Amino acid sequence: MQRLPYPDPGAPDLRTPLRFLRWVAQGQWRTLLCGALFGVIWMVSQALFPAAIGQAIDRGIIARDTHALLTWCGVLVGLGAVGALAGTMRHRYAVENWLRAAFRCMQLIGYKAADTGEALPRRMPTGEVVATVASDSMRLGGLYDVSARLAGALVSYVVVAFILLGKSRPLGLLVLIGVPVLVSCLSLILSPLQRRQSEQREQSGRLTSLGADTVAGLRVLRGIGGEQAFLRRYREQSQRVRKGGVRVAGVQAGLDAAQVLLPGVFVVLVTWLGARFALEGTITAGDLVQFYGYAAFLVMPLRTASEFADRATRAHIAARKIIRVLSTEPDVSDGPDRRDPAELVTQPVTQLVSQPVSQPVTQPVSQPAAGVPLTDPASNVTIRPGEMTAIVSARPEESGALADRLGRFGRTCTAVHLDGVAIADLPLATVRRRIVVSEIDPQLFTGSLREGLDPRGNHTDATILSALLVASGEDVMEALPAGLDSDVEERGRSFSGGQRQRLALTRALLTNAETLVLVEPTSAVDAHTEARIAARLAIARAGRTTVVMTASPLLLDQADTVILLTDGQATAQGTHQELLATSTAYRHTVVRGEAS
Repeated sequence: MQRLPYPDPGAPDLRTPLRFLRWVAQGQWRTLLCGALFGVIWMVSQALFPAAIGQAIDRGIIARDTHALLTWCGVLVGLGAVGALAGTMRHRYAVENWLRAAFRCMQLIGYKAADTGEALPRRMPTGEVVATVASDSMRLGGLYDVSARLAGALVSYVVVAFILLGKSRPLGLLVLIGVPVLVSCLSLILSPLQRRQSEQREQSGRLTSLGADTVAGLRVLRGIGGEQAFLRRYREQSQRVRKGGVRVAGVQAGLDAAQVLLPGVFVVLVTWLGARFALEGTITAGDLVQFYGYAAFLVMPLRTASEFADRATRAHIAARKIIRVLSTEPDVSDGPDRRDPAELVTQPVTQLVSQPVSQPVTQPVSQPAAGVPLTDPASNVTIRPGEMTAIVSARPEESGALADRLGRFGRTCTAVHLDGVAIADLPLATVRRRIVVSEIDPQLFTGSLREGLDPRGNHTDATILSALLVASGEDVMEALPAGLDSDVEERGRSFSGGQRQRLALTRALLTNAETLVLVEPTSAVDAHTEARIAARLAIARAGRTTVVMTASPLLLDQADTVILLTDGQATAQGTHQELLATSTAYRHTVVRGEAS
């Protein structure tokens, strides 16, 4: 069995739901073929049971031939053993096919969510994306679960029809014609079921999204007294989901009833006709038993066919929703690799000092390394390599937009150049590796603290603690009984805002990026902590390019170069002290930031 997740889930065919389902099947055709093979053996062995019983009756019991009776009893035992073994293997491959298909879709959605960034939640609610992963992927996988039984049902149907045609042509024709008619009747119910299921799933996704938004903003809602308004909205949407579920249940109940009624009528018809032929002497007593057994047996292939039709409907709906997610285009697409500037050889983050982490930082994280200039013609900003550059703006959205352009986020970064090459022409993976942007409100993820700070497991505990020391996170470690092995709750809600910010800064430092862009990295900490971070950051990033979007005098005083943005344009440049003495606009912006 192949280990999951896949190393590469592949490039899906998103033209239509049917093409997508076929693409998924092509990716696991070997296990589908094995499942179908064992499904055929499993169901054909059961299909031969009534024939073997009929032969035992005619040749053994009625003919009073003990040897023939024992022989056919042995055949029955052999069929049972083969059926049991094949059934076990069929179930194994059925589950494997289900999980393979479901996890392939989950991986594709996960990769797409990571690749598209903010483009995906703008196109569809987060709750709908979560429902697509948790529900639709599993429903799509269910189609490949039933495929093995469907193969067995089709082959066993042909085998039974052949046997019945050999015994009685009218009964054989009844089976050959009756089965497709029954399946066609059941398919009439599937169209309204598919439509109502789609509507109900859409309403359910909206409810999930509304609930997530309400919980996320619960504190704000309480502050403005808006709980009742959102409760009313949630109640109304919940009622829409309930009504949609009732409508789906009505059609589903009709389908379930038809799956019992129509095969039952078919069994009665076959048994009645077979009994008449037995009374007329056209068939033997053993043949009559065979016909009765096949009348009961055929319920299984019929139900399997109707179940496949039901699951195919669900899978078609799920595929359409998955395609909607996977067809989302990211704000930034990967450009052609025209030229990749020479990668800088930087030393990995090492322990700052040999003293315990409670001691002050007196050594740089790594030796100074060469760098390449980063320019943004849209703002006339040039980031000199190997320096700590601070960007100041009276409007934080301006400096935030510059950070997005420098990191190639959004569609406005086409003019930014790295060492003379437009970053839009570089592979996106290269840009992400060389330029790391840490936003003002970065996310922490569930798991151990070590995994959250070092997702790839590239660093030792000493290195992680050293980076944590740069971010002045000693108090965070002191409060965690299990240290780096402590569990982080969802979105890091067990930490304060300042602690989350410092942990995010630690994670950014551990990337050892050639160019590190920090957006308001100390906005949630007190002045004493901010002063420690500013001094340690300057030492830790000495010799490498660091860009800080801030109006904090403590950080600005540590910067090699400070650039003032006015209306999105660089209007002044120098050190913090020089700009304080020469620029009224700069002094007003910094003093206001200090006062706040």
